[in-house]
This record gives sequence, C-alpha cells and structure tokens, in this order.
Amino acid sequence: QVQLVESGGGLVQAGGSLRISCVASGSFYSINAMGWYRQAPGMQRELVASIPSGGNTYVHDSVKGRFTISRDNTENTVHLQMNMLKPEDTAVYYCYADYSGTYYDPGRLGFGRGTPVTVSS
Repeated sequence: QVQLVESGGGLVQAGGSLRISCVASGSFYSINAMGWYRQAPGMQRELVASIPSGGNTYVHDSVKGRFTISRDNTENTVHLQMNMLKPEDTAVYYCYADYSGTYYDPGRLGFGRGTPVTVSS
C-alpha cells in the first residue's frame, strides 16, 4: 500500500505562484505514474496533470502554460509548479499514484488527503 502526503498549499493572490509537492512512501513494487487531481467546491474532481515513469506528461488545457509537473523517481516525489494563478484554480489538490503492489499487480490508484489552494482576486 502506498501513502501519499501533500504539502505546499495555501493562500495566494491572483497572478501569484505556488509549488505543491507530494511524497510517496510505503510498500509497493513500482510507481507507474503520479499526478494531481483537484476538486473545487460543488464540482467534480478533475485531473490536472500527470507524469508517467516514461513518456509524455499530461496537463489539462485550462492550466497549460501556467502549471508544470515534475517528478523525482529516486525520491518518489511529484511537484506541481503553479504560476499565474487564477481564482478559478481554487480547489483542494490531491496527489495520486498509479502503482503496483507486486510484480504481477497490473496497477492500482492511491490518493493523498489533499492540500487546499486558495487564490484571491
């Protein structure tokens, strides 16, 4: 089982920047992908960005050019650099990991508890 702990959320003015991070720990064979979902009040959770172990990253159209996802495989961490923040980016941001518990495990999802990001206008 993987444990995911986020950090770095907070309150920022529109146009500002924040960097949120997530570290994975626990017992697992491999982490296939990591990334971030967010959920605003009254809205469904949406995938913001993801980064696989190899291959291209994904970034939601609404944050392209403003958010950058990066990952340190040796440290099992993933970061989301958020620039030019807008009030509509206000949400709880959840780290996720697509991981395999064993060599034969096709993969399962784990989520952190979330870190709140509030952008004031």
